[in-house]
Amino acid sequence: MPLSKLEIENNKRLEVLYRESHLWLCSATFNIVKNKETANDLVGDLYVYLGEKVRPHIWWGKSFNVMYCYSFVKSRFLNKIKRDKKIKYQADNPIDNTPDIEYDEEWDTKLEETYNEVVAELKNMERSRNWPASKLAQIYWFTPNMTLEKLSNEIKICKSTSFTNVKKAKMHLRETIENPFK
Repeated sequence: MPLSKLEIENNKRLEVLYRESHLWLCSATFNIVKNKETANDLVGDLYVYLGEKVRPHIWWGKSFNVMYCYSFVKSRFLNKIKRDKKIKYQADNPIDNTPDIEYDEEWDTKLEETYNEVVAELKNMERSRNWPASKLAQIYWFTPNMTLEKLSNEIKICKSTSFTNVKKAKMHLRETIENPFK
């Protein structure tokens, strides 16, 4: 896409600003920041800012308003100081020499076996007079984000009925399956 007349004019003014005022801008910025690299970075940010979008209101003569440029660099530096005060840099953290906890395959296997036992026992309960307790417990435990209130509303039963049946299933499981967490 071809550049507009304003963009062409802006680029010419950037070139004039660089030729006529670059050394002064770098020196003035250095007097503020006391670091040559930071001063050069801030002046570079100024050029990027001026080049990204055409702003005729800051043009002056054949270039840009140099005092505006100086104020821009100064405010960028002050904002950097404020930002750096908010960020707390930590010194090198000492290496943590505590040993990592190894994966306990035996425990994991026991948990999986117990889970499978619970599911199997719930399936067995479906073939007995405890089938309502089993079904309600399965919906409550195995459906993501299910609450007793949601369960009651979906099935259109009383909350206390849901609670009682889930409690029945839980008590039955406690009596029939060994708790691996003991």
